[in-house]
Amino acid sequence: MANHAKLRAGLLSATIFTSVTLAAPAWADDAAAAAADADSGNAIVVTATRRTTTIMDTPINISAVSAEELDRERIDDVRDLADFTPGMTVSDTGSGSTGTIVLRGLRASDVNASGTSYDNALGIYLGEVPLYYDFKLIDIQRVETLLGPQGTLYGLGTLAGAIRYIPNRPNVENFEGAAHGRLYGKSHAGDAGYQLDGMINIPIVKDHIAFRSATGYYYDPGFIDYPLLLQEPGVSLPQPDGPDSISDAGRAANLYKRKDLNFERTFTTRNQLLLQTSDDLKVIFTYAYQRTKTDGAQANSAGVLGTGKYENAGRYKEPVDRHAHLASMEINANIADFADLVATTAYTEDKGLLEGDNTDLLLDLDYGYESFPAFSSWSEFDRRRKQFNQEIRLVSTHGGPFSWVLGGFYNENKYHSDYAEHVPGHPWVDLASNPDELEYVSYVKSKVTEKAIFGEGTFHVTPEWQVTAGTRYFKYSSTIAGAAALPLLGDPLSPYDLPVNGGKAGKDGWVWKFNTSYNFSPDVMAYATYSKGYRIGGPNRVAPCPADVQPGQQIICALPDELQYGPDTTKNIELGIRTQLFDRKLSFNFNVFHIKWEGIQVASATLYGATGITVNGGAARSKGFETSFQFKPVPQLSIQGTYSYTDAKLTEDVPGIITYRPVPGYYGPYQSNANPSAPPKFTQGSALDGDRLPGSAKNSGSLGVTYTAPMANGDIVANWTATYRGSVVSRLGWERTYGDKLPSYVLHRASLSYETDKFSLSLFANNIFDKFAVSAVDQDRSRSGVNDGVVVRYYKHAVVNPRTFGIEARIKY
Repeated sequence: MANHAKLRAGLLSATIFTSVTLAAPAWADDAAAAAADADSGNAIVVTATRRTTTIMDTPINISAVSAEELDRERIDDVRDLADFTPGMTVSDTGSGSTGTIVLRGLRASDVNASGTSYDNALGIYLGEVPLYYDFKLIDIQRVETLLGPQGTLYGLGTLAGAIRYIPNRPNVENFEGAAHGRLYGKSHAGDAGYQLDGMINIPIVKDHIAFRSATGYYYDPGFIDYPLLLQEPGVSLPQPDGPDSISDAGRAANLYKRKDLNFERTFTTRNQLLLQTSDDLKVIFTYAYQRTKTDGAQANSAGVLGTGKYENAGRYKEPVDRHAHLASMEINANIADFADLVATTAYTEDKGLLEGDNTDLLLDLDYGYESFPAFSSWSEFDRRRKQFNQEIRLVSTHGGPFSWVLGGFYNENKYHSDYAEHVPGHPWVDLASNPDELEYVSYVKSKVTEKAIFGEGTFHVTPEWQVTAGTRYFKYSSTIAGAAALPLLGDPLSPYDLPVNGGKAGKDGWVWKFNTSYNFSPDVMAYATYSKGYRIGGPNRVAPCPADVQPGQQIICALPDELQYGPDTTKNIELGIRTQLFDRKLSFNFNVFHIKWEGIQVASATLYGATGITVNGGAARSKGFETSFQFKPVPQLSIQGTYSYTDAKLTEDVPGIITYRPVPGYYGPYQSNANPSAPPKFTQGSALDGDRLPGSAKNSGSLGVTYTAPMANGDIVANWTATYRGSVVSRLGWERTYGDKLPSYVLHRASLSYETDKFSLSLFANNIFDKFAVSAVDQDRSRSGVNDGVVVRYYKHAVVNPRTFGIEARIKY
């Protein structure tokens, strides 16, 4: 049992650090050596280099979180990973989206309280399939995070890094099963939360065919209340007593309250069928599906109309219903002991239906909607994304001092969205011709196609010294089409009845990578990498303007030069060292990096409607360091910590890129020929050289203690972990453009478990001290105030989850 405890502690400690290490000699049996090291408790196995190695034998910047750590720290999806991954910042914005993921500070767009479900600055893989969806981490062998540009080893080229979910594969030899349950309470929530998931593995034909299925259901009760919902839109008064407060009588006559609307209901399943003739030929078919529902945002309204820290002032519920399908076929074959072939064909589809309070947007247009006392508006947004990709990769197995990887990649991404804004009960609506009370409707459809050839070669000059060079050629094309209609002004009810507008764009180019590492001794190594990354351009999700659009026209649309944005690139250099001291009781890792970012994709706004788009502008750099340690004074005790410093700033001015109101809270009259001294409605501010990039913490880290003691037929495992996220700025030039600098915070989590090889029982708590903290903001402070007597509710704070405490159990056979 002592060896059992030692192995648990060894595997645990290996997972929490960023490890940049030396490759084993190409003539070594990599898989066998990796398995032997893992069995000894020295490391976990990874496949980031497209070969089976231990973390200690991987010559790139990689951190890995094992299945044991995912379970112990209750890491359910990508939003939980940042606490244990140096160089990563994730703003948890609730279950309505993935959240905003930033690697090494490479983000220039404003943060927002609703998060994002798509970001091609980084690549996310489920096994061998690139995807843009936050599938739950059940029956996962490990998660690998690679920092820095990737593209010479992976089909999906990336600007900032890649995250890989490595699933457990079907077992053709033995039946397996597992079940897990979690029951918990949450401060400021009215109900209990729970999670149930299970796995079954069936060897249908021993040694040849196996089926594996993992399925789970999550219910999180939520903790954000909506106390100002309209009883009858178009009749009830949104602010019955004016912009300052709401009386009990006014509330009873017009409004109602719903609690915990940011709940999460998620069903997820992943099913795999493995067919193999031998270890030299395997085919894996995968089907995964996940659906998530919620009725509200994980954001408060910054005190508007007396709302509290866990209250949202929305006039409407804001439901999100999103789901995704993934189907793939993966072929693994050995070709005459010369190379391994991996060929993956995949189709993914995700859909989302979102509704929201649209009132403030229409008030901002200043067309007099507020003259109707019961005015309100709600929007519905139906988006669909379909992706087909193919990747073929050859990995040498012929032995000798030279090894290589060669691959090809094809990706087709189709997007379609329909958007509508409703103005219920407004007297301008002719119900006979416009029964859905539509004010604005639009559609956008786009297609982005990317092709690439990539590869790299490694030469072992000596068993201790390797040199790697890689390159990638890419080419992409992008088309966009759409139209927008304004039914209140006499346009058709459907934008599909209007002429189609759109445009095309595309580009090709090369990226490259150079890497070398040297092992000074079995316990000291150093490495250096110089690499180039890129992110393809693409279409903005705003309907194109009609050819006859007029200056000052009431419309939300994109002009021809606003329809598309181009690619941006990074050049990254990093140096690192990894050491193991005092008979491997102390491990210490340190690396420094410097990234130049050019042609950066940054948030801006359309001329018509001031709607958010992406444009190219300026240059930036990110530099810093990442370090980690693990100290095991005795086999039962592990003390581990991480720290990262990221200094990401613009390096040149970008004129007129930021839209804001020049006078916060001012809503007219605006500058015109009749009022030349009045301020303009909006101004286009400049981002300046030295402005900090938004969305990432300059300082972050974690410190944890794990104690493992044998007891009866298992172990008692106690863990305490503190995580720190430093301050984050919400936008470029935040001090000049009324953005925010979100304060730093520390969160604590702990667990006490009894674990055996067959089952475990745990007590746990997250955010033990019920810390209130803001993780992101919507809009900016210039958008707050009173607009023609109507208090504006644009500005919101996304907040972290409050104290959560509960019990969970696992069993497997």
